[in-house]
Amino acid sequence: MSKRNTQAHKAAARERLRAEREAQAKKDKTRKQLVVAVSVVAALAVVGGISYGVTQLNKPDAWETAADAKNVTAPKNTSGDDGTTVVIGEPGAKKTLELYEDSRCPVCATFEQGVGETVSKDVEAGKYKVKFVGATFIDNTDNGEGSKNALSALGAALDVSPEAFMEYKAALYSAKFHPEESDDKFAKDSYLIEVADSVDALKGNKDFQKDVEDGAYDAWAMKMSKSFDKSGVQGTPTVKMDGKKITAEGSENAPMTAAEFTKAIDKALKA
Repeated sequence: MSKRNTQAHKAAARERLRAEREAQAKKDKTRKQLVVAVSVVAALAVVGGISYGVTQLNKPDAWETAADAKNVTAPKNTSGDDGTTVVIGEPGAKKTLELYEDSRCPVCATFEQGVGETVSKDVEAGKYKVKFVGATFIDNTDNGEGSKNALSALGAALDVSPEAFMEYKAALYSAKFHPEESDDKFAKDSYLIEVADSVDALKGNKDFQKDVEDGAYDAWAMKMSKSFDKSGVQGTPTVKMDGKKITAEGSENAPMTAAEFTKAIDKALKA
């Protein structure tokens, strides 16, 4: 082989090696760019996910939104600011019994089971009117939303009639339907509707059911709850007449039996 051919072969080999190196360099550069791009996308996704999560955490829930509502739809048979005055009974009755309750309160359930029927009979007889003030503080202490949801459903019952309201309230507190305080069953619309089916005026009542499911009176319930918070009452059930607390004789607590209640009420009616 001539010296010239040998040099030519060497030159061709160097050229092929150079071309291969350039091609490999391009591949490495492309691969690096792809890795960087993927990493950037992944990082943005993580940041976006965190940002979305923080936004969701900071976003007010439905009850917070209801509490801040400027326009409140109040049920029928109410009066006062945002319809938070609920007075049931004969307009001519001279005395008004104030009743402060939280739907999840187990002691309220005991009170209603022992005294509720007597209160209803007294109201029908015109002995006094009843002013109802609903609370929701148990939702805060035990976590949940059953107190709020039940109060909203009571608003839907009140929109049907005062009688439906009283009967529904009695059903919610009944031994059959009232859950343990730690069991947030009232948070479920389906359960509230199930309880309502025990009340003639509410059984199969599509308008009532829609109001419960739509949360038509959620904002009203939150305004009612604020009225309780402003009342200065520290616990439930609390019973007052003419601003004075009604208690069982020898006790600081509300009367829990019909006999205790009647004795205390008769005394208050004479005052």
